[in-house]
Amino acid sequence: MTTELATAAGTPTGPSYPTRFRAGGDRNRRLGRPLKVVGRVKAVDEELLNRIGAAMNERDELGGRLADAIRLRAGTPGKIEMAQFRQALAGGIGSVPDAPPALVEFFAEVQAEPDWLDRALVEEGAAVMRRLGQNAQDVLLQLSLVGGYRFGGPTDLLVATGGLTGGQTLRRLAETQKWGASLTNPASLVPVDGEAWRLTVHVRLMHALVNHAFEDQWDAATWGLPINQADQASTLGLFDGVLIIGARALGVPVSQRESRALMHLWKYVGWLMGVHEDFLVDDEWERHRIDYHVLLAQGPITDAGPQLAQAVVDAQAERSYPGWPAPLQGARARYERERLLSMLTVFLGPESMRELGLPMRPPWAHAYLFGLNTLRYRVLGHLPGGRDRLWRWGGRRAQWLLDSYFQGEREDVGKLTV
Repeated sequence: MTTELATAAGTPTGPSYPTRFRAGGDRNRRLGRPLKVVGRVKAVDEELLNRIGAAMNERDELGGRLADAIRLRAGTPGKIEMAQFRQALAGGIGSVPDAPPALVEFFAEVQAEPDWLDRALVEEGAAVMRRLGQNAQDVLLQLSLVGGYRFGGPTDLLVATGGLTGGQTLRRLAETQKWGASLTNPASLVPVDGEAWRLTVHVRLMHALVNHAFEDQWDAATWGLPINQADQASTLGLFDGVLIIGARALGVPVSQRESRALMHLWKYVGWLMGVHEDFLVDDEWERHRIDYHVLLAQGPITDAGPQLAQAVVDAQAERSYPGWPAPLQGARARYERERLLSMLTVFLGPESMRELGLPMRPPWAHAYLFGLNTLRYRVLGHLPGGRDRLWRWGGRRAQWLLDSYFQGEREDVGKLTV
């Protein structure tokens, strides 16, 4: 497989790059054309591309040291117990007696604030994201999550870990929804006290533990490290820049100020997640430029992509739909499936739909949403109290979606496996 990827790339691969680097060739340039136009990307920056290639072999070192210490044998000096991590997460590192050095180092970092952080702008970004309502959830599910399944590497890791496949699909989607919804709550990213802060730090350790568990068995020559800095940068771009593009495509106006606030929110989230500073930006257009180069750096689609995409579509039948009586649950599930396929057809295009093994549908969902969003944001949103009504509506929609996915189970994110 390594030889095939290197040949497909048509370019020599140095020792610092995995062979998937730029292996997508013409396909990636074709898929990237809309982003190049919408994102105002003028030219390919070879230096940036090479930085992304090198980042495929880089990990979150701070999180890695924490995972290393957690995985030490009992009784080994410096060993971190999960109870100590949970205590630090709930009460801060000062609440942990005789905390091991790696735990102190980690929480000293994530409890501090970077010099560039503007708390007021983070709060504004959270409010903007909430006002996007279900539009944000649609874009993050369809264009960000399923759209990311068009490239190998992270998709293969998801299959290997059992995430987003089989019986785990609905649960993993619910956990992702929970984390995203938590980011829109006021003061939720305040260290220790904020729910979104705790969930983000929790997810960072979860990623580090996956890296620790898979590094020795992972095909790093082909894919790079299991969860690497290039893929983390890609994920961050799918959550901030792509969210803005997708929302606008659905008829939601996003002003320059709102764009900056959203980007700053996600910049801080990326920093908490351990994304390298080279990929942390709060300028929308710089993010689009990075995203375009990240796309060019990807390898081809693998069998994992269709498997994951089809599991997401099938999961719509497993959801429950609050407010709908039992005899009509099946009808609502079919509607949600058709709505999802209609939106995916527009967001991803015919080529990607065929590659993912998904049936195409007419763009009826985009049509009604664009009209509805025009009325909601450009007319009603400008009336007295309109922004507040949008904020409240966004909160209600987020909770409705959480209820639909969790179905009465406890709302949380993935368990930490040691």
